[in-house]
Amino acid sequence: MDLEARSLQPNVKVVLLAKLREYKYDLNNLKSEHKRLASANSNQAARDDLLESGMADAMSVSANQRGRLMMSTERLNESSDRIKESRRTMLETEELGVSILQDLHQQRQSLLHANDMLHGVDDNISKSKKILTNMSRRMSRNKWIISSIIVVLVVAIALILYFKLSK
Repeated sequence: MDLEARSLQPNVKVVLLAKLREYKYDLNNLKSEHKRLASANSNQAARDDLLESGMADAMSVSANQRGRLMMSTERLNESSDRIKESRRTMLETEELGVSILQDLHQQRQSLLHANDMLHGVDDNISKSKKILTNMSRRMSRNKWIISSIIVVLVVAIALILYFKLSK
């Protein structure tokens, strides 16, 4: 019983070890009283009464200890079951956390890829804007050149007509 009591939880162990010491002390007292009475060879009836009462006390103490040990064992089993359930819940939570982290990693990769694509599109838009601006400048310049050529041709035709008609 001493070994069983020492292997329990600290708060239960202290109480049980104190009771165990008390019971050992009582048992030693009973043994010494028994030896004293047995060596004195006193009245056989008194001796029988003493033995019967001592046995009854020892049996009730033993039954009481047994009941407490059974209760302690039951509590220990319940605690073990709760620990197993807590561990199972912890493992499920850990699996869920790993799954969530994997999903978040995939989403991060998707966002980074979309960001890279957006920068690529932005670069292409900038290039297109530059090309369109250059094309617009060339168009304006070409319009001015064509307008200038038309004005020069009209002036040349007007001068040619003026010189031909004036002669």
